[in-house]
Amino acid sequence: MENNHRILYAEDEPKLGQVVQEELTRQGYQTDVAFDGLVAEKLFEEHNYSLILLDVNLPYKNGLALCKEFRKAKKEIPIIMLTAHGELQDKMDAFNLGADDYIVKPFHLNELLARIKVFLKRYDSAEQSEKMSIADLEIDFINKTVTRAKKPINLTSKEFALLALLIKSKGKVISKQEILEKVWGLSFDTGTNTLEVYISFLRNKIDKPFIDKLIHTKAGFGYFIKEL
Repeated sequence: MENNHRILYAEDEPKLGQVVQEELTRQGYQTDVAFDGLVAEKLFEEHNYSLILLDVNLPYKNGLALCKEFRKAKKEIPIIMLTAHGELQDKMDAFNLGADDYIVKPFHLNELLARIKVFLKRYDSAEQSEKMSIADLEIDFINKTVTRAKKPINLTSKEFALLALLIKSKGKVISKQEILEKVWGLSFDTGTNTLEVYISFLRNKIDKPFIDKLIHTKAGFGYFIKEL
């Protein structure tokens, strides 16, 4: 079972982290586990996640601080807090900082999986229903159309998927491997220059006719789209 969702799981209990990660992997989710807040923060900056699971009591930077930070950076991403503290005030603090849900430990894996599926379904629906723009570039996910300076730009399905992934990252660098996985379904780099060719195609259509360039390369890391 495979899907395009990547989950960040911040948990300071290694055994629990391993159990949950293994189950999420079985369910087809690519899951990155961080055992402290600073690692979680770094992973969030490096990858484009569909959902975040946050333990509250994390070393170095706690889950509540991360929740506030992640919510500010990516308003639509679902955030589920996991904690041993079940008092009403604890829940209110989490919700006030932007958490979408709050699960008290110990919890059943089936309950966690059910909630994850609900939030990812909402997340997918929200993404499919919205338009996104950067500078004068606009992408319509429903009608699969792209315009720049109100001029229509004709893209192939793969070019559209690549552009959609870049624009959803909202300025974050996406690695070559992540792009290959999400756009071409490749779990490893085949050594071909397919991605570079498609980036060139996109630049010719999106950037070349215009003064301001939006598609950028960070050497050794990947690609991003941003108004500089």
